[in-house]
Amino acid sequence: MKLQAVKPGAGVSVISPASYAQPERVERGLEALRRLGYAPQVSDHALERGQLYFAGTTEQRLADLHAAFADETTSAVMCLRGGYGSNYLLDELDVALIGRHPKPFFAYSDLTGVQLRLLDELGLTAFHGPMVAADFYLEDGVHLDSFDAALEGRAYGVGAEEGLRPLRPGEASGTLYGGCLSILVSLLGTVWEPQTEGKLLFIEDVGAKPYQVDRMLWQLRKAGKLEGMPGIVFGEMLDCVSPGAGPGLLDEAILNALDGFKGPIAIGLRSGHVSRQNVTLTFGVEAGLTVSEDARLNLQEPAAAR
Repeated sequence: MKLQAVKPGAGVSVISPASYAQPERVERGLEALRRLGYAPQVSDHALERGQLYFAGTTEQRLADLHAAFADETTSAVMCLRGGYGSNYLLDELDVALIGRHPKPFFAYSDLTGVQLRLLDELGLTAFHGPMVAADFYLEDGVHLDSFDAALEGRAYGVGAEEGLRPLRPGEASGTLYGGCLSILVSLLGTVWEPQTEGKLLFIEDVGAKPYQVDRMLWQLRKAGKLEGMPGIVFGEMLDCVSPGAGPGLLDEAILNALDGFKGPIAIGLRSGHVSRQNVTLTFGVEAGLTVSEDARLNLQEPAAAR
């Protein structure tokens, strides 16, 4: 599904489909978008603080998401943050409505399930990239080159400057797909099981110990979700360490879990849960991965028509 390019000055619907955000972060993030020339419009319930950790009720969050896509005055949809709770929206998600009003949808973390359902059922490109109160509120929270390229409909590439480094050499190409590893695993056995097979996979997470990453990769593998896959790119894997363990343990755990996988593997790309400059990736477009002395991921197909 081809999207229209989004230019500065365009309206952006801002929603909170999962957990609530800190008000001061919201304001700083909105101001950052305004400085870039965009016109953010906060949805009716985005600032609600519901029970537990939710941003309002399931019904409120779902209504905001549907209204954001249907709003003719905005050209993109962006989340405040992830956290937890968007899985409760999957049952009643109006895929047909969203299909009639397709827009770039910026999110990561807990929103992986929603993004991939829309990609799998509609072909709606998933913009795995910065969120308002998670990244834009920070001085150095957004990788602007990839953000601009994705919205403007330009092909682009990322490599060592964006943190990417080699784990296993080789070359691969295919449709880029993925998101937060723990969310991918949580969807196994549901009707929204991720369609990873044969895709060029990007996966990332935060705060998972190396053995937990190993276990989740093992589960994906045993569920057949790594079959026919040409290559794998891991994110920065922020704070995915074990206290007292050496810095190479995560790399070793990944290679152990992927023993027998023949494709190239790279790691370190700052997209999703990151320490700085969150890179925008577009899932559902063709991409190429080259891993040798260094590593590079080229998004060969623009996500939007210029």
